[in-house]
Amino acid sequence: MSTPLPEGFEVPIHRSLTEPLLFAGLPPTFALLLWTLGMAVILGLYQLWFIPIQLGLHLLFVHLTKNDPHFFEVFTRALRAQRRLDP
Repeated sequence: MSTPLPEGFEVPIHRSLTEPLLFAGLPPTFALLLWTLGMAVILGLYQLWFIPIQLGLHLLFVHLTKNDPHFFEVFTRALRAQRRLDP
C-alpha cells in the first residue's frame, strides 16, 4: 500500500492534460477528413442517400474511439509499418 503524501506534495492535474483531444467524439484530424469527404459527396454531387451512411460511419468510429482513444494513431502506424514476416 502506498503511504499518503506529506502536506504540500500533492498537485492537482486537470483532466484535459490526461485525456486525448476529441472533436465530436473523434480525433480532430480524422473528424475533419471524414466530414469534409462526406460533405463533398453529399453537397457536391447531390447524393443525399449518403447522409445515413455518413452518420453510421461517424457513430462506428466514435464507438471505436470510446473503446480505445488511440485507435486511429495505432491504425495509421500499422498501415505504414513494413511487413516483416513475408516469405
